Amino acid sequence: MSLPSQPQAYGAGMAGGSFDPVEFIKRPQVILRIVSWVFSIIVFGCISAGGYYDHMCQMNDSGACGFGVGIGVLAFLFCIGFLVIDALFDNMSSVQHRKYAVLADLGVSGLWAFFWFVGFCFMADMWRRSANENPAALAPNGHGKDNVQAAIAFSFFSIISWAALAFFAFRRYRQGTSDTLTTGYAGDQPQNQSSPYSSFPGSDASDPYQQPFSGQKSSDIPDYQPPTY
Repeated sequence: MSLPSQPQAYGAGMAGGSFDPVEFIKRPQVILRIVSWVFSIIVFGCISAGGYYDHMCQMNDSGACGFGVGIGVLAFLFCIGFLVIDALFDNMSSVQHRKYAVLADLGVSGLWAFFWFVGFCFMADMWRRSANENPAALAPNGHGKDNVQAAIAFSFFSIISWAALAFFAFRRYRQGTSDTLTTGYAGDQPQNQSSPYSSFPGSDASDPYQQPFSGQKSSDIPDYQPPTY
């Protein structure tokens, strides 16, 4: 016996359901959000810990360190914010609010995938040119080298994770509002819509204005008598 499908709106059921943390963690977009959150910590943490030497960015003394820290910190905050939205998404009773949340997720995820791509190219190029163009910015004995390389590597991984988040947000947006959700939110309507008035006793429920024809003459009605002049 198959269970009836639940009404859906933008990838979630009707509001009012109980929150299941286990099922929440298993969602692909939640897993990707946590992964992106960890990547952002690694990027700005590595740059802050070993990306600078003598107040100079080891990546050719350019703005690559500041750019990496900036997008990393903002990605960290966005991940926390959208994790909260994901947790509250099923309890949003307004379909319009769900639409705005999905559009915000799509816009931010797509934009940050682009920013991570720019950051990866910028940091990788500045790190490659640093040894020849500005060796004074490099710390002696390779101090901080692993930090910089880790930041560059995880900025590349962040491109993939944020692009995947944008894909899932786009897919949720394409789902939109299904017919079952529209029916569910409109409420169950009574099946008999033939009349707004209640039927009188003894009548057929399907038509309150007619009695079934029996084909027999009622004994209570006298025979018709023609008038005399």
